[in-house]
Amino acid sequence: MSELNRAPVGVDPFRPNAARVYNYMLGGKDNYDADRALGDKMLEVAPDTRETAWHSRKFLLQAVRRAAEDGIRQFVDIGAGIPISPNVHEVAQEVDPSAIVASIDYDPVVYAHSNALLTGAPGVTPILADIREPDKILELARTEGGIDFALPVAVVIVGVLHFVMDDEKPYEAVARLRDAMAPGSLLVIQHASTNTHPFFQNASTSDTVGSPSQVDFRPPERIERFFEGLEMLPPGLVPANEWLEGNLQPTRLVALCGIGRKN
Repeated sequence: MSELNRAPVGVDPFRPNAARVYNYMLGGKDNYDADRALGDKMLEVAPDTRETAWHSRKFLLQAVRRAAEDGIRQFVDIGAGIPISPNVHEVAQEVDPSAIVASIDYDPVVYAHSNALLTGAPGVTPILADIREPDKILELARTEGGIDFALPVAVVIVGVLHFVMDDEKPYEAVARLRDAMAPGSLLVIQHASTNTHPFFQNASTSDTVGSPSQVDFRPPERIERFFEGLEMLPPGLVPANEWLEGNLQPTRLVALCGIGRKN
């Protein structure tokens, strides 16, 4: 089934939604019973899934801070999800208030939340677009978000690509984004891996088939393909907890994270 058929077309509180499930895992309030039910099923199989969500969120924010401290002032956050503080623009603007963010999501519900919650926030532009249409993302990031791809940019794709099936051409989409990035740009990716506990993989896959939350757990070597032609920054493509301080323990849901620099 193509994503055009699986994509949400409006508010549907009876169908779990990946962004709202993630919001629930992070302790947010912008979710429905269906989202909480799926989240609770995930927690039954792997009680540490909430930790995985927090590890991934902390990785994202750490990557944004690193990019800002490296001098990057433009951020394209693809699959931004429902805003929850601290958000990408808040972290980037702590380093430099002039930083701008194109906050992109394909879900009209997320887009509505973003417009409501980010109204008045300087330098951040909610945009409705789908990673499966990279040319549209690039165009709207330029025209609506003010992104200049002739200058370094951080393209952040956290918690998105494992929802894009192989027949929806995820590698081609990311390659198009890489091609548009200027030297000095960073590509930040988090992706669910086949290193995840098998029971969790099976349960989460069977619960979400045909929905926008359907997951394709990919092996590490296939996740590495998204960084083709880029210099991987240390510690490389590793679980989220290994990017963070504090000797955090691994979780059953393994989300591999990496940052690639275009030279």
